[in-house]
Amino acid sequence: MSELSSRVPLTYSKKVLELFRNPKNLGRIENADAEALAGSLACGDMIAIYLKVDEATEKIVDAKFESYGCAANIAAASILTEMVIGKTLQEAWKISWKTISDELGGLPAVKYHCGILAVGALRRAIRAYYANRPKPDWLPSDLTQEEKHALEEEKLMEIMAKRAQRAVS
Repeated sequence: MSELSSRVPLTYSKKVLELFRNPKNLGRIENADAEALAGSLACGDMIAIYLKVDEATEKIVDAKFESYGCAANIAAASILTEMVIGKTLQEAWKISWKTISDELGGLPAVKYHCGILAVGALRRAIRAYYANRPKPDWLPSDLTQEEKHALEEEKLMEIMAKRAQRAVS
């Protein structure tokens, strides 16, 4: 029996499979007010988030994503964009990877990083929005635990990709 055939397939919720097959808000926003990336092409999971923000209310009026990765990665980015449209930047900031997982009907433990990367990209985009604007009181000056977690995931993905490349060589 080969190693591949002995793997147990991941069980995804109906919502994950639905958004994987028919993602919402897929694409980029030209002249976005904020955008950011999270992930690593080396391992295959990357999310780009684009936000259009009403400057007067700080409400997100449009959100789109581009994703390179698995079904969970695409679904996490898709549900995140649906969740943030109509929210203020402060409300969007409070979204956690656990909230994303719950909205998707749960993610397999080995796919939690997809929610972490989606939140990481969102928070980077929100920080980018305020890069040349007065920073609000609610925006932490230091990286949050969730942002640090996204950085750790990216570093881990890079290490694993290098190991895999060495193993193939």
